[in-house]
Amino acid sequence: MNKVKQLPYGVSDFEYVMRGNFYYVDKTMYIPQLEAQPNNLMFIRPRRFGKSLLLSMLKTYYDKAKKDQFEELFGSLWIGKHPTELMGRYQVMHLDFSRIGGTIDELEKKFDQYMMRQLDDFVRKYATDYPDYFIKEFFESTSGTDKLIMITTIANRLRIPMYLIIDEYDNFTNVVLSEKGEEIYHKLTHAEGFYRDVFKKFKGTFERIFFTGVSPVTLDDLTSGFNIGWNISTIFYFDKMLGFSTEEVREMFTYYKNAGRLPADCDIEAMIEEMRPWYDNYCFAKECLTDDNRVFNSDMVLFYLRNYMMYKSSPEIMLDPNTKTDYNKLKNLIRLDKLDGDRKGILRKIAEEGEIVSEVLPSFPAYQLLRPRMFVSLLFYYGMLTIKGTKGSRPILAIPNNNVRMQYYNFLMEEYDKRCSIEVSELQDGFDSMAFDGNWHDALQYMCDCYKQLSSVRDSIEGERNIQGFFMAYLSLCNYYIIAPELELKHGYCDFFLLPNLTHYQSKHSYILELKYLSKSDYTEKKAQEQWDEAVGQINGYAAAPRVEALRQGTQLHKIIIQFCGWDMIKMREV
Repeated sequence: MNKVKQLPYGVSDFEYVMRGNFYYVDKTMYIPQLEAQPNNLMFIRPRRFGKSLLLSMLKTYYDKAKKDQFEELFGSLWIGKHPTELMGRYQVMHLDFSRIGGTIDELEKKFDQYMMRQLDDFVRKYATDYPDYFIKEFFESTSGTDKLIMITTIANRLRIPMYLIIDEYDNFTNVVLSEKGEEIYHKLTHAEGFYRDVFKKFKGTFERIFFTGVSPVTLDDLTSGFNIGWNISTIFYFDKMLGFSTEEVREMFTYYKNAGRLPADCDIEAMIEEMRPWYDNYCFAKECLTDDNRVFNSDMVLFYLRNYMMYKSSPEIMLDPNTKTDYNKLKNLIRLDKLDGDRKGILRKIAEEGEIVSEVLPSFPAYQLLRPRMFVSLLFYYGMLTIKGTKGSRPILAIPNNNVRMQYYNFLMEEYDKRCSIEVSELQDGFDSMAFDGNWHDALQYMCDCYKQLSSVRDSIEGERNIQGFFMAYLSLCNYYIIAPELELKHGYCDFFLLPNLTHYQSKHSYILELKYLSKSDYTEKKAQEQWDEAVGQINGYAAAPRVEALRQGTQLHKIIIQFCGWDMIKMREV
């Protein structure tokens, strides 16, 4: 009897996956499509989408040293039945620039040392392809750059086909960019900078090149030295080459249920729907908007599945703790030279409205990050935005899911924390009362009081969206509810529906919140009353929607209206 396959959470070595009996989501059907593209390809995706595993699979497939192992490693996969002519053709050089560490002053030395180690292993692996005199001279060299020149020279002379695969080509340059600024970064990637110089040597040496990263910034700065690459990041063929489609998730969960690793009574469709608001909804090409099947973040799905196997339930906190590291990396990069008002305004607009209309640029130099439209493209490549629709010729870029939305809320809360003092413990006490006692007043009053503190800061912008952003950010700290902003109910959109998270907490109360705003210049008692009466009609209509009975899950539903005039809360009632 076959053993149940292990879950490949955090595993990126293809051979280890296949030989170690791990579950593998087959992506080999993309190999012919990649071969149909130009020979030098660049592919950018957010973190934790499986880039390293994809590269490891390609490395194994094309490696001439692994050709006799093809059936063992690929026989059960799509490509095993449809091999291409290029299978096992190449000497494969695999470089992972995330492994290069050290201080900025040591960077060039560390890079050269890394190249030396990798090139030494490369020549040892393919030693029988090279003459003895070359082997002797090669290992006498003490320079990574010289070794690269020696390999490429003799490989060209002997007509040895080579394939270069680079993982995280932008990793340490992003560190330089975020920590040391543009001047040092410019020296690294321009003129005779060592990193640029290495890429110039790659050009014309390898028959095929494939490299990946998370940012197109370094890519643009290197293009005049490496100007033959073809960026396939937004080509619709490759929209689902990384991450998991809904069908792939369903197939994986069904496998583990049938194998007895998931509860026999678990509802796979319900599990998928529970994950979807948190991990799904990525779209990397406009042409894929007609396909309702979006892309899940693969690491997040594996995190959820591992938790379900261990505890027979979904995670209490749906966010993988490892994403905190990703957020800190992102925060460092997007705050290059400190965010100016325009870029802060972009983040605030996205956090409060959930979307922005902007083109996605294929690449851009580092100095242009100061320009707002470049900044929006950077957020797209980092997975902080995804394609939701189109407005004319431009895409509508939206927050893909709650996992990412929480990162925007973190930004908002960090900004608010500079301007007003919110005691999270006091707020959590209020949330306890809301969920279990139906006492909503204390928590909401405290939030209103804290919001008013922002009025002392001149660059804060008052208005309805600003209020909604503030409430969204801090309501997101409440684990008792799934916060659904602008949920469609009966021909309208309520501001907030606090859906009880009964999977983990036995909350007894749920809430619909409607926020109303009048500017001080427009305020009159008559207008305020008219607005209030309108809000009463709206919230009663929302509560009567057929979906609400299922959404509140037997809890007592409260309908709360909060009315603001400028920064001041002037009325708050349950209706």
